[in-house]
Amino acid sequence: MRADVAADARDAAAAAGGDLRAFECLYRRHGARIYSLACRMLGVDDADDATQEVFVRAWRKLGTFRGDAGFGTWLYRIALNLFVDRRASLAQHRRRYLEDSAGVARARSRGVRSDLRMDLEAAIERLPDGAREVFTLHDVEGFKHTEIANLLGISAGTSKSQLHRARQMLRAHLTA
Repeated sequence: MRADVAADARDAAAAAGGDLRAFECLYRRHGARIYSLACRMLGVDDADDATQEVFVRAWRKLGTFRGDAGFGTWLYRIALNLFVDRRASLAQHRRRYLEDSAGVARARSRGVRSDLRMDLEAAIERLPDGAREVFTLHDVEGFKHTEIANLLGISAGTSKSQLHRARQMLRAHLTA
């Protein structure tokens, strides 16, 4: 069993018994990942509150964690359920206040040009490995440079320079 999985199992069991420090350890290990997911699904404005709500729900439901899957997987599922519910609620709220239905119809009628999508995908595939990884993690997945640095074992400065390089190469390819 990997060390972080074992630590999660140990801390989840202790937290289920009321150990706040063990729960804090779980938060430290998983908070950034849940926050990043919240940013991608709900936007930065709602990410802090949504992340907090995920951990409040996790605290309340710790007694139901059986350990069949890893704690991170269990927590990720709680987060996804919450974020999907919030998105549905936000969409319903927006519909109530939407006055310009013609504008929505115009926006929906704009198709995505598949030739442009293929060009972008081809351009991304042509990037050197490091630039492609950083571009995907940052611009597609929404990770911050510090998170990317930890994931790839590089410095945050290297992540920033790789992203800059990737964007320049993409621009050159797409404008050629």
